[in-house]
Amino acid sequence: MSEQDKDQDTLLEFPCDFPIKAMGETSDDFDQLVVEILRRHVDDIAEGAISQRQSSGGKFTSITVTIRATSKAQLDAIYQDLSSHHRIKFAL
Repeated sequence: MSEQDKDQDTLLEFPCDFPIKAMGETSDDFDQLVVEILRRHVDDIAEGAISQRQSSGGKFTSITVTIRATSKAQLDAIYQDLSSHHRIKFAL
């Protein structure tokens, strides 16, 4: 099955802007960790594409990065990479 056939298994049309959200315990470098993982799969992360929010108690932080997704395979690889890291509790 070709990459194009695999991409037709989704309702998304590529390329498209796609928000990736990762959540984990608050630390000084959590945003850097998430961006470092994303840079393995995305050539360019635009300035202003990153936002973060802490939970009401401050224990957890969510980082949202909007990327230019090029394929379903790319998104699958990103989610696999994020989900496999021990410091990332959830990836949406």
